[in-house]
Amino acid sequence: MKREGEPMFESVSLADLPSFSFHKNPILVVENFWSPEDREFFREGMSHAAWKNLADLPKVRKDFPNTGNWAKAEIARPHGQRLLSRLQLPCIQSYMESFANITGRHVGFNYYSYAAGDCLLTHDDTDSGYEIMGATAPRRRIALVSYVHDEWRSDWGGELIIYAKRKPESSEPPDLEVIQCIEPRPGSLVMFTVPRFHRVCRVDQVAGEERRLSIAGWFMTDHQ
Repeated sequence: MKREGEPMFESVSLADLPSFSFHKNPILVVENFWSPEDREFFREGMSHAAWKNLADLPKVRKDFPNTGNWAKAEIARPHGQRLLSRLQLPCIQSYMESFANITGRHVGFNYYSYAAGDCLLTHDDTDSGYEIMGATAPRRRIALVSYVHDEWRSDWGGELIIYAKRKPESSEPPDLEVIQCIEPRPGSLVMFTVPRFHRVCRVDQVAGEERRLSIAGWFMTDHQ
């Protein structure tokens, strides 16, 4: 049940997107953000991408054991440019520029493919990655996931679950409650501020050969 003072996490229409603010609502869901042509374009890019399964990613597998063998791939430049061109949104710019002492801005997005049996355990994205040549990893500020598969049925699983802490001051393990369950509907866009506990539910065996295809990653900042 919604507690008094909690925001309602409802889908935002494309028409209302220019007035959305992450300072007022930390979770954004936009259905039909990507057209069928957009999704086909990204799936074409996926068909030529160099995929790595979780079994080939030892550092990631250590952090997320028993999550199946989902796959990840880099996005080629033309597809990345199309992605970013659609993400020039006032709500992103306003939130990103609200942090003090920014020395740099970064984005990091990849393709992801989840088959039957794949999932992702609960985490809050505070792990900002690994240092590169001694430089501190950038801080993740906004997480993003877009679904580009052509079809998805509700009993196939793969939902994105977003949590809140029942007691904000609680430590390990955090006492969490579900505040949002988001189906991976084709063409939808989901963004939320970091840190925020979330997980990806396991794709059910009834999905057969269908795969949960997404683009996911972060908007990030560097600081002194």
